[in-house]
Amino acid sequence: MVVALLFSSSLMAADDEGAAAELAAMLTSYETYQADFIQIVVNDSGNKVQETRGSLKAKRPGLFYWETRAPMSQFIVSDGTTVEVYDPDLEQVTAHNLDDRVQTTPALLLSGEVDNLEETYRVSGRQISDDTKEFTLEPKSEDSLFVSLRLTFFKNELQEMRMQDSLSQLSVLSFDHIQLNEAVDNSAFTLEYPEGVDIIRDAG
Repeated sequence: MVVALLFSSSLMAADDEGAAAELAAMLTSYETYQADFIQIVVNDSGNKVQETRGSLKAKRPGLFYWETRAPMSQFIVSDGTTVEVYDPDLEQVTAHNLDDRVQTTPALLLSGEVDNLEETYRVSGRQISDDTKEFTLEPKSEDSLFVSLRLTFFKNELQEMRMQDSLSQLSVLSFDHIQLNEAVDNSAFTLEYPEGVDIIRDAG
C-alpha cells in the first residue's frame, strides 16, 4: 500500500523534541520489520531515472538485510557494528562503519539506535489523518549526502521513505507485504558472496 500524502494549511507540525521522541518510540517498537519495496529515483526535472525492487529485513539491535533484485542487484547487510555492501556486477564488497552508513542508507534506522535522533537530525512531525503520521528529518551535519528524509506511517506501520539528496534527486521507497515483530532468525542477516571478490574496508 502506498500512502497518499495530502497537505493542508491546517496541519500542525510538532515541536522538534516531541517529534523526535515520538518517532524514536515508534521505531523502537519494531523488534523486527520485514517488507518488499519499490524504489523510484526522480531527478531535479521530475523525470524517473531509476526503478528497483527488492526486500529487506531488520532486527534490533543492529541487524539488517537489504536485497535489490536484478538488473541492478545489490546486497546491504549489517551485523550491528559494520555494514557490508555487495555489488555482484562489480564483484566487490565494501565495508563501512554502521553510524556512517546510516547517512546514505536511511532504512538502517529500522535496526539502529534511535533514542538520540535529535542529536543528528532536526525532526518535525505532521498528522496527515487519523491513521497517517509523517516525520521529516533534516541532518544537522553539512557533510550528509541527503538534505531531508520523510517517513510516512499508516496505523504505526512505516509505509514510505522519501529522501532528497544534495543533487536534488528524490528517492521514493514504498513498502508492501509488511510484517512487524515476527520472529526472524539471526542467520537471515548474513552476506554470502563468492570467493575472489574484492573486499574494501573503510578505514574511517
